[in-house]
Amino acid sequence: MQTVTTKDEAETFALGRALGAAAFPGAVFALAGDLGAGKTVLARGIAAGLGVSRGVASPTFVLMATHTQGRLPLAHADLYRLTSEDDLVSVGLSEAFDDGGVVIVEWADRFPNALPDDRLEVVLSGDESRVITLTAHGPAHAPLEAVRA
Repeated sequence: MQTVTTKDEAETFALGRALGAAAFPGAVFALAGDLGAGKTVLARGIAAGLGVSRGVASPTFVLMATHTQGRLPLAHADLYRLTSEDDLVSVGLSEAFDDGGVVIVEWADRFPNALPDDRLEVVLSGDESRVITLTAHGPAHAPLEAVRA
């Protein structure tokens, strides 16, 4: 486990960009934290690190967006509006895990049983200054735990 404190959105984005640059086929970023904690800012940084330069926004209303213009395909899901694990089928999250790209799941803590065992859990807290805890679950994601901006 690694804990990082970022002082503003730019530093949170930079950490995300470093994580995206280190991402590999099949990487899963499980993001958790309160509203406004910086999940989408971190997700935009991860996308930038993958070479995705446009169209990355919180997919709250579309539930999952796919981006193919980076070095790896990126699926970006938001589970905030889902009410049951049955809703995950309509989102196509399990298929995204099997596609060999990178998956970012915002509000991942709402349905932890739907996540792959091997993933990087990223918990964000705070407002201006953010405390970000990176915890690798499984051997493939262990190197991502040590990434620094």
